[in-house]
Amino acid sequence: MQTKALARYFEILKGKKKPRFQIAKRRGLLDKKIKSAFEILKSCELCERKCYVDRTKGKKGFCKAGFDWRIFGAHPHYGEEPELTVSGTIFQAACSMRCCYCQNAPESITPELGEIWSIEKVARWIEEMKRFGCRNINWVGGSPTPWLWHILSAMKLCKADIAQVWNSNSYYSEKTSELLKDVVDIYLLDFRYFNEKCAIRLSSVPRYPQVAKRNFLAARKDSEMLIRVLVMPNHIECDAKPILKWIKDNLGAWTRVNVMEQYYPTWQANKFPEINRKLTAEEYSDVFKYAKNIGLKNLV
Repeated sequence: MQTKALARYFEILKGKKKPRFQIAKRRGLLDKKIKSAFEILKSCELCERKCYVDRTKGKKGFCKAGFDWRIFGAHPHYGEEPELTVSGTIFQAACSMRCCYCQNAPESITPELGEIWSIEKVARWIEEMKRFGCRNINWVGGSPTPWLWHILSAMKLCKADIAQVWNSNSYYSEKTSELLKDVVDIYLLDFRYFNEKCAIRLSSVPRYPQVAKRNFLAARKDSEMLIRVLVMPNHIECDAKPILKWIKDNLGAWTRVNVMEQYYPTWQANKFPEINRKLTAEEYSDVFKYAKNIGLKNLV
């Protein structure tokens, strides 16, 4: 396993460096970010949809997140990338996308199906995960984006030194990108579509390729990053291969990339014939070989 791209993260695991949120807390930067995030909630534009609803008063936009933090799972997770496992993973209910094949639906897109957790409860849970032996806290969903103010507020109350992983669909706004700077230790980002027509058809998400590329470039400048590319049947030439080429050309050959073969048709994938089947071994092998042939050197 090549670890060159995640050197600082491994220093945190060894206790040689502090997680970035703890440094930001000590410098007073975290307080400023919490204040800014709360102001954004009053006219929410945390994700790229920019619904401009006042979530501090419980109003809801596309993601359906109000003000109360909704959680539908929180536990040590053993199925992440090798450098992340064991990961303290917290599943937050709300999402800025509507992937027809979502493996966590309906909970991921229906906040009412999650339990309300206080900021204090999440902070204590983080500390518990550290005592358990987790290597990091993995903020996932749905999407963590609608809950950024809550996440930052929990970090402020947390006393544990543990790395923070932003596990996102990459469809967040520039304001969110700014708030994540100097806080996140690893950006664990999906790169789902290179073709906007595919993004709109399968996930109801406009401008996804442009937004994702912007956020990848910003994440690369800010911290360490691991990119997930989910290979889907019949979306190899339009999405998977051009995504991998863009990563190589714009983020570098040593970018840590997980070419994922886990796709299977679930949720409402049966409405779309071209993805209503499992990925074949031949399809996955084709994409993985392509990634190596173009020069990507740090594949999971």
